[in-house]
Amino acid sequence: MDVRTDRRWWAMTALGFFAFMTNLDSSVVNIAVPVMAKSLNVTASQMVWATSIYLIVVSALLLLFGKMGDLIGKPRIFKWGTAVFILGSVMAGINLGFYFLLAARVVQATGAAMTLANTYGIVTASFEAKERGRAMGFVGTFVALGAVAGPSVGGLVLAVASWPVIFWLNVPFGLIALALAVWAMGNGSAVGAASARTLDWLGILTQAIAIAAGFWGLNLSQSRGFSSPIVLTLLLVAGAALILFLLTEHVHPGPLLPLTIFKNRLFSLGVLAVFFVFMVQFFTTVLMPFYLEDARGLGPGGAGALLTLYPLMMTLAAPLGGWLADRFNAAGVALIGAALIAAGSAGYLLVDATSPLWRFGAVVIVLGLGSGIFQSPIGDLVMSVVPKNELGIAGSFNALARNLGMVAGTSVASTILFARMSAVAGRRIVTFPTAQPGWFIAGMHTAMLVAAALALIAVVVLAKSVPMWRARGAVPGGDSTADSVHQPKNS
Repeated sequence: MDVRTDRRWWAMTALGFFAFMTNLDSSVVNIAVPVMAKSLNVTASQMVWATSIYLIVVSALLLLFGKMGDLIGKPRIFKWGTAVFILGSVMAGINLGFYFLLAARVVQATGAAMTLANTYGIVTASFEAKERGRAMGFVGTFVALGAVAGPSVGGLVLAVASWPVIFWLNVPFGLIALALAVWAMGNGSAVGAASARTLDWLGILTQAIAIAAGFWGLNLSQSRGFSSPIVLTLLLVAGAALILFLLTEHVHPGPLLPLTIFKNRLFSLGVLAVFFVFMVQFFTTVLMPFYLEDARGLGPGGAGALLTLYPLMMTLAAPLGGWLADRFNAAGVALIGAALIAAGSAGYLLVDATSPLWRFGAVVIVLGLGSGIFQSPIGDLVMSVVPKNELGIAGSFNALARNLGMVAGTSVASTILFARMSAVAGRRIVTFPTAQPGWFIAGMHTAMLVAAALALIAVVVLAKSVPMWRARGAVPGGDSTADSVHQPKNS
């Protein structure tokens, strides 16, 4: 048993508390990086590894723990992961130097991967189709609240206490999440006992190398460019490891990632849309702080207040997206969200160094509403069309697609920005041109035009999914999913 029926909303609260905690942690740590660098006597570029190593480890372990969730129970892995994340948070709050902090972040990332890989699977297994969108929206609200609270909480903590306290903030939230999970969840069932006899160790190793080398190469490309020998080497290693991983998965009797899952077109189209949308979202994350603080001259407080509109709108829209997904075609609702994201991205073309700030705020609101509406139905779409014994791996791959989109979006946005500014300036530009804000505006407009195009690709992908979703809903029992087939009420 994954979750007791009479306690399933308490189980969702446990998932929500962990989602809130991890998103709060990410945003607070980003704010604290300059302070931590000075305290630990390291350069800013070194300190970035405190965030980069976390993302790399999470991404490298998602598929492993998704598989383990399918083999020995998703709630069991979730509870273990929550405990490991709490341990890592306690370690990170003990100031024993930079390298101890990196080790603590690895522990945190391991716990986060265990939980994130199984969250969607637990939701899907716990709710019938008619309520699943609302459950996804419920958890998504906690995600957005963590992002909203992060900047203000981080600033408040750093104003009255030293940086280790920001990690200890996780402990009470983590303990609440763990207590609720122990009370409301079972341990799940081992649905893949035969595959458990021979774990796919070569697949585990090769996908970890592919992700770590790829992420490292993309991170370095932002400062060194794609022509750098080390960047090219890392990307070639990532490509070779990926090819070996796919070959291994094709022949292994119990693969880490069953490639047959991609024969399900709805699943494949859904995770492709997730990848593109998260790429687009991180164009905004990377570029807009520079626009507000450098091009417009706002202080961190003013810039933070305007940027908070984005997660605030997500908080309001996520439950709406879930409600709509339960009542209408989930792929169609996700398409509406993606279309709003495309419109918001294109809206930045109307924003320059002298535009009224209300125009910028209006664009951010549209993007936040689109993102909130998108996330609940896309989770429903991806998770509702896979067999029950693959919910863990489906959820982990969905999370991996998000992380890959974040990293790719960060790298592509930075590359386009600097390339366009360099073209306008007639020389290589690798930082904000203080005396020439117009160069930045030109680069921002080009990058956001690309972002809008990427969001439109997601719209097209989802448009292909809409009739397929309706067709599946019209054929009871047409697929071996968690509760047969998701059947929209109004199909």
